[in-house]
Amino acid sequence: MSRSSRIAALESAARDRILVLDGSWGVMIQKRGLTEEDFRGERFATHPGQLRGNNDILCLTRPDIIADLHGQYFDAGADISETNTFSATVIAQDDYRLDAEAVRDINLEGARIARRVADEWTARQPSKPRFVAGSIGPLNKMLSMSSDVNDPGARLVSFDEVYAAYRDQILALNEGGVDLYLIETITDTLNCKAAIKAVLDLEDEGLEHLPVWISGTITDRSGRTLSGQTAEAFWNSVRHSRPFAVGFNCALGADLMRPHIAEMSRVADTLVAAYPNAGLPNAFGEYDEAPHQTAHELEEWARQGLLNIVGGCCGTTPDHIRHVAEAVAGLAPRRPPERPRALRLSGLEPFELV
Repeated sequence: MSRSSRIAALESAARDRILVLDGSWGVMIQKRGLTEEDFRGERFATHPGQLRGNNDILCLTRPDIIADLHGQYFDAGADISETNTFSATVIAQDDYRLDAEAVRDINLEGARIARRVADEWTARQPSKPRFVAGSIGPLNKMLSMSSDVNDPGARLVSFDEVYAAYRDQILALNEGGVDLYLIETITDTLNCKAAIKAVLDLEDEGLEHLPVWISGTITDRSGRTLSGQTAEAFWNSVRHSRPFAVGFNCALGADLMRPHIAEMSRVADTLVAAYPNAGLPNAFGEYDEAPHQTAHELEEWARQGLLNIVGGCCGTTPDHIRHVAEAVAGLAPRRPPERPRALRLSGLEPFELV
């Protein structure tokens, strides 16, 4: 199946039913009890510094594990699986002293592994095609907030550097065969806008158009992103990209995320997606919410017409995704509203002039 055919199938499926994304990668990789040698492999055997904990590098050193996890999530009922490239930019990977060549290879191989497994599952079940989302995660450096409490203008990176890092990641993910880009776990909207600009510029230069899914993060009970925006203000900041889907993930469990998804469902004239954590972490940093609990919450949202795509973030497992997929099966997807034309702007708060 060509990529254009897959994208058409994705858009058709989204009109017919609620789509299911995969769950956490970090928790599943941690369960493997991998050693430093697993993360190094042969290619990085003499690399300076520690590599353990750099899950993205497993695309190169333990591709068998990454392929197996994609398969577990597809087997659980996921329609979409993310590439294992959440932190695969030269900025984030600088913590591990990896160069641009290694970072490009992580993205390229991460996309190829996911593509191969998705195609295998589609061949097994042609009535339920599987799709690959290129994971484009947040950075460890922010453009919207100072890096020095004594200097409000201090930044560790420039917009151009963030743009270039995301541009390189997008090129490799596209070449590797992803069906859509997932700009996710957004804490800083300006970083996100650099990624969006990279996508749009590359398409203007002739790169094949792929759908874009944008997923922000409400970091706490304040109802705001880390850079200070409300849900509606965040939407106003990114709606110019005409995304395939928009929503929130991470930071909160489903019970605390619900009002923010409801607000996004009210204002966004596109698909709305949610993939919360398995509750909040306990004192040991672990997640206690059982699969049926997560599924019950998301089923209620779906019955209330809030959702088009569901999945799981931190702490969720294939068992969580299996329960979620079963809970939303047969439920009608949300219908995006037709909103009146208006001037809509945003700072930390939204502004609308009708």
